This record gives sequence, C-alpha cells and structure tokens, in this order.
Amino acid sequence: MPDTAEVPVDVESVCSAIEKSAGLLDVTASREVVRPVLAAFEDALPRAVIAFRVATNARYEGDFDARFTLPKDIDPYAVALAEGLIAQTDHPVGGLLPDLRRLCPIDSYGVDLGVVSGFKKIWVYFPAGEHETLDRLTGLPSMPRSLAGNAGFFHRYGLADKADVIGIDYRSRTMNVYFSAPAECFERDTVLAMHRDIGLPTPSERMFTFCARSFGLYTTLNWDSMEIERISYGVKTDDPMDFFARLGTKVAHFVKNVPYGVGDPKMVYAAVTSGGEEYYKLQSYYRWRPVSRLNAAYIAARDKEPVE
Repeated sequence: MPDTAEVPVDVESVCSAIEKSAGLLDVTASREVVRPVLAAFEDALPRAVIAFRVATNARYEGDFDARFTLPKDIDPYAVALAEGLIAQTDHPVGGLLPDLRRLCPIDSYGVDLGVVSGFKKIWVYFPAGEHETLDRLTGLPSMPRSLAGNAGFFHRYGLADKADVIGIDYRSRTMNVYFSAPAECFERDTVLAMHRDIGLPTPSERMFTFCARSFGLYTTLNWDSMEIERISYGVKTDDPMDFFARLGTKVAHFVKNVPYGVGDPKMVYAAVTSGGEEYYKLQSYYRWRPVSRLNAAYIAARDKEPVE
C-alpha cells in the first residue's frame, strides 16, 4: 500500500482534516478542544501515523476520535499534565504510565483525543516481538487488581505472556491489554468459550466469522471491578463494509466518503457488550505508514510484515 506521508501534518492542516471527517458524521469538532492537544505534540506530528476512528454503538454517538503516534523519548502523560489536557489525580490510573516506563522497554506511544471530549487515552507499545508477561505487569502498584484476578483466564487461553500494547483511558478510567494471541483464540469454539468464561453473551454468526479473520484481540478492565468488561477483536481490511451488520446512516456515510487513506488498509474492531449489543469501530488513516506499531502490532505476527 502507498505511504501517505505527503499529506500535510502541521497543526492547522490536521485540525482541518479532523473537522472535515467529523462533519461526515454531523459531529462538530471543537477547535478549542482539538487544537491544544495537537499543539502540545506539534513537534512529533511530522513523523506520526495519524488515524481517525468512529464507532457504531450509542456510547460513542456524538463524538469522533483521532489518534497519532509519538516516539518513545516523549512522555505523553507528563506533557498532558503540563499542558492542562488532563488533571492531576490520586487515582491509580495516573500512576500506570510512570510505572510502565520504569518496568518495561517501550517502543513508542500513541495518543487518542475526542473532538468533543478532548484528551482521552495513551497507548504504550512494547517493542515488536518483545511481549510483556502478566507476572511482571500485575506486580505494578497502579495496575488494576482485575488483571491478576483473571490470571487463570489469560493462562487458559495462552495470553499470559503475550501482552503487546497497553491502553490507558484517563476519562473512563479503564485499561486495555492487547495480546498477540494464539491462532486458536480466533476459532469458533474458543471464542465462544472465552465469552462464556467472563459472562458475555454468545456472539452472533457474523461475529464468529469476523473473529476467524482477526489478527489480535484486547480485553478491557477497570479499577472498580474484578470483571473483564469485554473482549474486542481486530481485522485489517480494504473494504470495511464487509463487516458492518447494523450500520447507522451517518457511520455508513463516513465509511463511504472519508477522503483520507482511500488506498490504504482500514482497521475494524468488533466487540459484544454485556447487554448483548455487538458493535464495531472503524479506524481509517489520515497518514498511513506500513512500518508502525500503531497498525502493525499484531499484523506482523499473522501477515509477516516487518515492524520497527
């Protein structure tokens, strides 16, 4: 696929692209919200992979996300605090990135922002092929107890030594652990067993078909419960319309009309809520680079693509 590195990546250009893309969903991007986040990391934008994301379920309605990568020499949490993008907190979520930086070798970072909600999430990418183990991660004082509390689940499905990426959501106070999962985790019987193990509804036939094409999965946990909130699966595709079961009019319009990354692969993520709702997230690239931890964290293991 072509590298879209030629697209403009200064603050104003990216801000305009975000506004235009959000407008396809009838979402108004607030410059007062978006611009400070981009400006805080302005020096890193020329080298960043930049992606836009939309979700199909009601929880995400009215917002639109953008994300971009950062090199490992930038501490995104320290910058976000210094620039007033997030507030200092005594909650353990505020200590997780510093703890990870002390414990783990880190390849790079990513930042998520909502065009309405503002700075949301930091992604921590471990070096390609150097997975972290739950034994090490659960020793961190800021780590949710639910990670250790579900150790049996992770060991049972071959995930305990395959942690690839950590996502820290400062607004919802949740954490994602992405795994370079064994192929068996995407087979129908295993998908069903995993959902039953954590009390999630049985996936639909469409979801089983989706999982069979997945390259990786992630779990969502929080600090207030011992439960795994959800399992989500990811697929790389050139035609995201293949996967959407109940696509709202606005999201369908976005998928068909987003002007960026037209010739580049898209990411589609799917999950089932505890109430049985199946939903999808589409990630489209404003600035794609095939050699990036943002989009190749798991693809390399399945497709044998090189990663930095």
